[in-house]
Amino acid sequence: MRIVHTTGYAYETSVTRSYNEARLSPRSEPRQNVILNRVETNPATRSYRYTDDWGTHVTAFDLHAPHTELAVVGSSVVETDPSTRPEERVTWKDLGTDRILDWFNESLLNTNYVPRDNELTAIAEGLRKGHRPDEAVEIISRWVHEQMSYVPGTTGVHTSAVEAWEERKGVCQDYAHLTLLMLRGIGVPCRYVSGYLYPKPDGEVGETVSGESHAWIEAWTGGWWGFDPTNAMDVTEQHVAIGVGRDYRDVPPLRGIFIGGKSTALDVVVDITRLA
Repeated sequence: MRIVHTTGYAYETSVTRSYNEARLSPRSEPRQNVILNRVETNPATRSYRYTDDWGTHVTAFDLHAPHTELAVVGSSVVETDPSTRPEERVTWKDLGTDRILDWFNESLLNTNYVPRDNELTAIAEGLRKGHRPDEAVEIISRWVHEQMSYVPGTTGVHTSAVEAWEERKGVCQDYAHLTLLMLRGIGVPCRYVSGYLYPKPDGEVGETVSGESHAWIEAWTGGWWGFDPTNAMDVTEQHVAIGVGRDYRDVPPLRGIFIGGKSTALDVVVDITRLA
């Protein structure tokens, strides 16, 4: 697939300085082969790249010339395969050992987006009874899918899992956060994944469609594997992973600060073309 992610900003008055980080580069991992990736800006600027603590590729850049608009374009070509569940299946006893608890400490922590909630943890405990950890991941993810309604605009980027649960509405970010809360509550290491979803499984080769940024979860039950609670499905070749972290805060597509007039417009377009 070829992915072109364009983000445009417009400012009320000139911005004199801005410092930015872009997470728009697909991950190199067993189910993904990144053939090409570049991140460009207009106005043009020099950038440097690094890999953060979670293995996400970050393009950092800053602008020191006055500007009233900024466009950031991430272009990639990537081959994908479906996510496969690990052959080694750990038990609940395994997940409770000191070695696992220490090894996956950050993937078990509560955060502002994924706080501790006794009610939801009790529900997760009930759902997991009689099932292996890998089975519980799917059962809980599907439960979140059934309980929530996908309604854009009802939540924002700062909404926590508990706040989304109170409304029983949200978008993919909220589905992922809620699933993480429940899995961490029962001791399953898990992480937030941001990326893209190709929305047309039967799309023809060469056809460009309007894609979308997407979020799902990965759980460790002997190895990392992905499940998409928004669509109640295993992660497939339609999913392109960009970054992983404890929650959305670790993987926003763009983050930065600027000096000057406030932002008056934001436009995001994702075009995805199936190449094979």
